[in-house]
Amino acid sequence: MKQFINQFFATVLTGILLAMPVTAGVVSGAAPDFALKSHSGNNIRLSELRGEVVLINFWASWCGPCRQEMPLLDELHNKYKALGFTVLGVNVEQDTYQARKLLKDMPVSFPVLFDESSVVSKQYDVIAMPSTVLVDRNGNMRYLHKGYKPGLEEVYLEQVRELIRE
Repeated sequence: MKQFINQFFATVLTGILLAMPVTAGVVSGAAPDFALKSHSGNNIRLSELRGEVVLINFWASWCGPCRQEMPLLDELHNKYKALGFTVLGVNVEQDTYQARKLLKDMPVSFPVLFDESSVVSKQYDVIAMPSTVLVDRNGNMRYLHKGYKPGLEEVYLEQVRELIRE
């Protein structure tokens, strides 16, 4: 019954979130620091990545656009990691079973972190799936994207290149 209720609310929430328009914007201020356990079992702290450009992508296994975006983020991560760029995928689900299952079917090379208690999601005011924040080498938030539509990866690419050149 609990799984049915969780799936019902996930389906309703997906419908609400997918009805939201995709938005993008420039943001400023220090990126809130956090430490979360990764899929590999290690803890990763954002502040330890200072000096790199970081794309933080908040996602959920039930989110279709998230699934569509993940392989594209993996390509971006692999293309620019040697230049000081990394992607952090932050799964927002309380129960990580479906996320771990998805990662078996669709493995990615970037670190995937689990925000089971929604602490980090609240710090970043995540209200849409997926939500993506780009952080510069000094630890400052620079760009925010809420939602995903095909073609948005070109915008990510442009913004990542800009931040890497700084």
